[in-house]
Amino acid sequence: MRDCADEEGAIEDIALRLLARREHSRDELGRKLRARGFANEAIAPVLDRLVAEGALNEARLVEHYVAERAAKGFGPLRIRAELREKGLSDALVRDELDTWRERWPEQLAEVHERRFGAEPAADRAELARRARFLEQRGFPADLIRRLLWRNH
Repeated sequence: MRDCADEEGAIEDIALRLLARREHSRDELGRKLRARGFANEAIAPVLDRLVAEGALNEARLVEHYVAERAAKGFGPLRIRAELREKGLSDALVRDELDTWRERWPEQLAEVHERRFGAEPAADRAELARRARFLEQRGFPADLIRRLLWRNH
């Protein structure tokens, strides 16, 4: 059996390797470390230390994640759901999504044009098809309605 210092060192090494690939939430790292057979009691102090040192930073994760997913054409509702799955606090997510509030209509218009071009929908069935696509991408219904009726 490993002693406590060896185990903490192994946990920290794995956690830092995971963080080097991409940002993780504390919850994600904890799950991945538990899946590797480490106990919660050994994981918690290591994660606390990584937070204190700035290696594990959930605000930075949320900021990067929102920017990356928005650039790929996803809206705030989908991004919020994905961040919840990562175990991030609603307040942290809400704060970052609010900083994008003015940009969401522009993002929505870009996603719509990229997918459907500049031509307005020919009929109600086409409007409904476009609306479903944009809803699946995670944009709010009120923004979708404004965009589609403005163009129709």
